[in-house]
Amino acid sequence: MERGKFITLEGGEGAGKSTQIPYLKSFLEARGYQVVITREPGGSPGAELIRKLLLEGTPTRWEPLTEYLLLSAARRDHIEKVIKPALEQGKWVVCDRFFDSSLAYQGAGGGIKEEILQQIYDAIAPYFEPDITFIFDLPIEIGLQRAKTRSFGLEDRFEQMPFDFHQRVQDKFRQISAKNPHRCYLVQAHHTVEDISKELQSHMIKLLK
Repeated sequence: MERGKFITLEGGEGAGKSTQIPYLKSFLEARGYQVVITREPGGSPGAELIRKLLLEGTPTRWEPLTEYLLLSAARRDHIEKVIKPALEQGKWVVCDRFFDSSLAYQGAGGGIKEEILQQIYDAIAPYFEPDITFIFDLPIEIGLQRAKTRSFGLEDRFEQMPFDFHQRVQDKFRQISAKNPHRCYLVQAHHTVEDISKELQSHMIKLLK
C-alpha cells in the first residue's frame, strides 16, 4: 500500500488554519483520499491531556524548555499512535500545527536554541517531517483579535503573551517558509475564507499531478 501524505498547517494566533481544515478535507476526499484530521498539542488521548496543561493558565506557567519537553512528550505519543499508523494505512493526515510551531513559539518566542529543539525532535521522531506545510501569514493585531473572540478565555495562554513574542513567532514562520520551499507554501491569510480555500486547492492540484 502506498504511504499517505502528511500535511501541516502553521501560523500565529487567529491566522485561520482551523477554518480551512474542513475545506481541505472535503477537497481531498472528493479525489478519493481517506483523510485523518488532527492537531497539536493533542491529537491522541494522552497528548490531549498534556494539551490542557500547555494551553491553559498564565503565560509564565511553564518556562520554555519545560514547555517544549511537555510538547515533545505529547508529540511522540501523537506520532506513534495516530499519525504514523494512518500514513501506513495510506491515509492522508492533516494536522493543525506541528514541529514548525515549536521552532516559532518555544524557539524564537521562548528563546530556546534551535539546535536543542532539533536534537529533542530527532530523538522522538527521526527522519520524519511533513510532506506539505501551509504557513498562514496574518497581521498580528488581526490574528490576536480573532483569537480573543474565539477562545472566550479558554486555551488562551499563548494569546496572553506580549506583542513582541508574537512578532518573533511571525518572523520565524516567515523564515521557515523561505528556508524550506520544497515543502512550505506561505498563505496570505488576510484574504477571504473562500479565496484562501481556492489558493490551497490550487497548490494541492499541482502537487497531486
